Amino acid sequence: MSALEPARIAPGGFRELGPINWAIAKLGARAIRAPRFTLFNVLGQHKLLFLAWLPYSGVLLGRLGKLPRKDAELIILRVGHLRDCEYELQQHRRLARSRGVDAETQAKIFEGPDAAGLTDRQRVLITATDEFVVTRSMSSETWATLSKHLNKQQLIEFCMLAAQYDGLAATMATLRMPLDFPD
Repeated sequence: MSALEPARIAPGGFRELGPINWAIAKLGARAIRAPRFTLFNVLGQHKLLFLAWLPYSGVLLGRLGKLPRKDAELIILRVGHLRDCEYELQQHRRLARSRGVDAETQAKIFEGPDAAGLTDRQRVLITATDEFVVTRSMSSETWATLSKHLNKQQLIEFCMLAAQYDGLAATMATLRMPLDFPD
């Protein structure tokens, strides 16, 4: 988001979020070590939708997911890169580091599936993410290769995770969400 483009929906406070969503946003901000969690302070203004979205998003990102957290972060970082979504990238560069995806690996994720030093699994995850986001599908060849690395539940989760973060990137760009961190 350009500094010249104001947020289309400003992050809300207690009045806009209501007590439950305000408390969730405050806890989220504490978890990410920021004064506010803009995503929650914006989406939380649609009270019921936010409360329905939060557990779904939590399953995809949390311990209940079937994909290893390193794989999930690779997928999210690639989606953020493809969609040029600085908000998503800023959040997940930090989270990925805490989940064992170092800066060197992140650079390779941004470089693409042909980057030197990637594992076969990382290459196919990047390729599958690229196809899913760009074409809204996946070639039979890529699906077959991905299926060698992921089980049925993980394949389903891959699609839902990539779609979730692609949709979030579009939402963040459209609403012009300000970043949570100055860097």
